[in-house]
Amino acid sequence: MTASSDNTGAAAASPAFARDATPTGGPAPVKEFGADQKGHLSGPVGLAALMGVLGVVYGDIGTSPLYALRSTVEVVAGAHHTPDAVEILGIESLIFWSLILIVTIKYVMLVMRADHNGEGGIIALMSLAQRVSIGARTKSFLGFVGIAGACLFFGDGMITPAISVLSAVEGAEVSVPAAGEFVIPIAIIILIALFSIQGYGTGRVGKVFGPIMLLWFTTIGVLGLIEIVHQPGVVRALVPYYALRFIVAHGVLSFLALGSVVLSVTGAEALYADMGHFGRQPIRYAWLFLVLPCLVLNYLGQGALIISHPAALSNPFFLLGPRWIQFPLLILSTLATVIASQAGISGGFSLCRQLIQLGYFPRMRITHTNAEEEGQIYLPDFNRFLMIGALLLVIAFRSSNALASAYGIAVTGTFMCTCALSLIVFHRQFQWKMWAAVAVFGGFFVLDSIFFASNALKIPQGGWVPVMLGIWLTLLMTTWKRGRSLIMERQRMDSLPVASFLARLPQSRTVRVPGLAVFMTATPEFVPSCLLHNLKHNKVLHDHVLFVTIQNLDQPEADRGHRVALQELAPHIYRVILRYGFMESPNLPRALEDLKANGLDFDPLQASYFTSRELIVRSAVPKMAAWRMSLFLLMARNATPATEFFRIPPDRVVELGVRIAI
Repeated sequence: MTASSDNTGAAAASPAFARDATPTGGPAPVKEFGADQKGHLSGPVGLAALMGVLGVVYGDIGTSPLYALRSTVEVVAGAHHTPDAVEILGIESLIFWSLILIVTIKYVMLVMRADHNGEGGIIALMSLAQRVSIGARTKSFLGFVGIAGACLFFGDGMITPAISVLSAVEGAEVSVPAAGEFVIPIAIIILIALFSIQGYGTGRVGKVFGPIMLLWFTTIGVLGLIEIVHQPGVVRALVPYYALRFIVAHGVLSFLALGSVVLSVTGAEALYADMGHFGRQPIRYAWLFLVLPCLVLNYLGQGALIISHPAALSNPFFLLGPRWIQFPLLILSTLATVIASQAGISGGFSLCRQLIQLGYFPRMRITHTNAEEEGQIYLPDFNRFLMIGALLLVIAFRSSNALASAYGIAVTGTFMCTCALSLIVFHRQFQWKMWAAVAVFGGFFVLDSIFFASNALKIPQGGWVPVMLGIWLTLLMTTWKRGRSLIMERQRMDSLPVASFLARLPQSRTVRVPGLAVFMTATPEFVPSCLLHNLKHNKVLHDHVLFVTIQNLDQPEADRGHRVALQELAPHIYRVILRYGFMESPNLPRALEDLKANGLDFDPLQASYFTSRELIVRSAVPKMAAWRMSLFLLMARNATPATEFFRIPPDRVVELGVRIAI
């Protein structure tokens, strides 16, 4: 059978036999694998780190002024009349306090404290919550919450490029009204170009991302400040009184407006998801001292413009500046939205790899675009999936305002999942009193639920897109996880224990031939089925044998000094366990070659790798529904081969077929 990230995590062997790459002596005592590594976030806060944060983390939320205020005001305007000054102040106040409560307090001040070995994101938070929770049912529930949040994040990553590029290109209509008929073709061309360059990696263009976003935030802040000087009374929107007054005065209409207000905080999850790349402090400093002030200035400036010139409601962002700046602003906003889209795509790549390593997705081909940076990866199949989805959204919705209906569901759903997991983590890991955790994160959950409910009203207008996508992806993940679990269970039932095999080996008269054989196995306590098939058909065993298991950990990276566990089971027969976190990609030949430093002579050019090609069929008493079995088989047929996933040279591989009934 094939050792893969799909099943090895479930087959984590007891470490009682393990000793860390030590060629002599008996087995070491039981060791704990997976303790958090400290100091991951302690790097200095330098200019380079701050520029990287601006270029990657804040692209999404930084481009929200393009459409957030306009969409919200149009909700009110469409209900009765053009909003007056007091209503504009109320809308501005709602946006400002959403930025303060959800982004600043919830994410920047609280959630970002919950790092998992320095890594953030919904999957890291899920793993952290599962480690500190009690009970199998609770862990299963938390796993479902994390997977649901991840699926919604994928929806967000698909919608972000579409709405961001559309909103930027629509700015051309301000200067050239006749350009409206070219918005969709131009947006499609930009999206195709954006997804086509993903294979080159973000490292080659990352150096220019930061300066462009710095120019973007400075520009929108200055434009907003100029308009505020002309209408200084708009700063009253910073007082929560106007937000409360708007809610009380408008009732149901204010509830509908919240569905667009939430667009101002899209991208907040990226602050947490990208924490492992830049560290906690650079993200916090960039938000508090640059991004938040510039966003607030721009939103207030747009509000001041609408109060002074109600006709500016058609596109208040691009009408902020004088006519001569509109074209340069269009170019800058297009670049900013491309960067925002890039951040969502790159985050999707990382999240997809995490789910593959944890066994929720079939193997996919992963290309490392930077030899020095492990996190810079490219998944061509997943990239193709995102591109097709984004193009279909542009063609179907045709405007950023229409697409905004689909955007909010994905964002607010992820917010709710993060709240639920954070409550568990802060109660158990940070030792918060239960009442305190419930009061804080329960309050945020209620706030997020209100935003979610408001966006749920848009399901008929487009909100069904992320809902259906989330349901479909969740179904795929749970089906794959269930199918791999059934395969592991069947293999354990049919396998021969290693101890029994070694006891019979001296009397078996098995012919030993020169060479080194590597047998992949997900269950290190049992003999690999490919070895038994090799004995059955070829009736030989190599002089040197390695039983290799890839063990996936529920943490971002394997602890230093605990990557490898090695044990000599019999003369020249070794058991090797290689441990990888869900933020890492296995490289089997390189890992085995590293054993040379520990006394095991391994020549990658002479080794033969034996794997199994699984033929999965339905058993007499199937444990999966027929439709779900068909779905699992479809995913299994399209999964990347284990040899490619583990970077095994194809000319060194021997595959043996094995029939598995589940």
